[in-house]
Amino acid sequence: MKHALPVTREQDFAAWYQTVIAEADLAEESGVRGCMVIRPWGYGIWERIQRLLDDRIKATGHENCYFPLFIPLSYFEKEAEHVEGFAKEMAVVTHHRLIGDGKGGLVPDPSAKLEEPLVVRPTSETVIGAAFARWIQSWRDLPVLINQWANVVRWEMRTRMFLRTSEFLWQEGHTAHASAEEAREETLRMLEVYRSFVEECLAIPVVAGEKPENERFPGAVATYSIEAMMQDGKALQAGTSHFLGTNFAKAQNIRFQNSEGEFEFANTTSWGVSTRMIGGVIMVHGDDDGLRVPPRIAPWQVVIVPMLRDAPEDEAVVSYCRELQAELARLSAFGEPVRALLDLKPAKAATKRWGWVKKGAPLVIEVGGRDVAGGNVSVIRRDRLYREDGKLDSAIEAREAFIGQTAMMLEEVQASLHAQARARLDANISRNVTDFAGLERAFSNDAKIPGWAEVQWSRPTGATLDAVSERLKALKLTLRNAPIDALAADGVCVFSGEHAVERVLVGRAY
Repeated sequence: MKHALPVTREQDFAAWYQTVIAEADLAEESGVRGCMVIRPWGYGIWERIQRLLDDRIKATGHENCYFPLFIPLSYFEKEAEHVEGFAKEMAVVTHHRLIGDGKGGLVPDPSAKLEEPLVVRPTSETVIGAAFARWIQSWRDLPVLINQWANVVRWEMRTRMFLRTSEFLWQEGHTAHASAEEAREETLRMLEVYRSFVEECLAIPVVAGEKPENERFPGAVATYSIEAMMQDGKALQAGTSHFLGTNFAKAQNIRFQNSEGEFEFANTTSWGVSTRMIGGVIMVHGDDDGLRVPPRIAPWQVVIVPMLRDAPEDEAVVSYCRELQAELARLSAFGEPVRALLDLKPAKAATKRWGWVKKGAPLVIEVGGRDVAGGNVSVIRRDRLYREDGKLDSAIEAREAFIGQTAMMLEEVQASLHAQARARLDANISRNVTDFAGLERAFSNDAKIPGWAEVQWSRPTGATLDAVSERLKALKLTLRNAPIDALAADGVCVFSGEHAVERVLVGRAY
């Protein structure tokens, strides 16, 4: 069977991923290493993610705000573990003006050197902590619940579009609370917001759990994540939520006077997801014909392609399509108006059809002269592109019947994509590994899609944990998280042989 892409997932998954990005018009290189231009279809997906998630964040009582892109270096130096964790990724501004070098080029003006270097925002705990210290004086000022949508810069050495870029877009939530208990509740509340959002809107099944000590956010007391499985079996950390305790509060002097008149340090949290989720959508839902976008985050859920032939009947076909578009726009799916596009670009219908297939539009509707005469439409569902005989599954339906079923069809596509991904996840988590030798076998070169292993774990710390990490590193493995909903431990740790206290996921990751 011939597919729309020149490379398949089985042939070369990494090349396939880059091909989908290009063929689906998601993004392109910008001229700066590690930075990308996000094209309208890719940015439209991000806008949908942003809008849907923003509603959920605000529903939990958070307010949006904005903090500066440039952060004084001294802010980071107040929290030693935090600055050490990000030091190798920081982009730094040292001058505020350029001058000519006498050779037609530009160089920093020595007289314009900044008194203090400015870090281009890698994350905002420090600058927001400074603001919290100003805002919070009394227990009556708590809790503070804020969120910002912004860009950040982390100077990556090895980059890949959407997954690991030097600049990316994200949201970062930051909160301050009177007690550790309340802050921990907030951390887990936002983890659940992420889990439910990714499952319900991105149609990506995930595993929520706590990260091991060596995978914590720099300066955090505890870090939680949602982990998604890509089609090649690797894990993608799709979102994180951090309980920071009083570590940042002590560094930034975030204190409040309690109801007894005594001063205490606030307990803080932070949590975020980024445009890397689009990379997850590609690698979870994409196929050998391109991207498949879940309807809830598709910029256009229904794309109408008129089949024009430079004939007198073309006017009637376009008129028919305009009426169809208007009728679809009056419908509702997932509690919102259906987003329908009429593609009138001057190109052949087949070229436009396959263009939208590669972009992953959930429903592609073709209309020709015969359809107009018969009152029909031709429907392509992106979740099931081919029939069993390998031919394109293009169903002819009566126009009114299609309109009546559009919302249900979009819901079916959304559910179908999630079900396919859920079946893949469940089928590729091994739970019968009982020792390290078994772990080595599970991730040998003979395993076509190794997936993950859920193993019993004694939760070692310090040097013992470092030794475990080195053993895993030799196999190109990492500890992902200890699933919140895993069965209780009932055996021994596969690494130490000691009594296990929980189960942890192990896998290769992006």
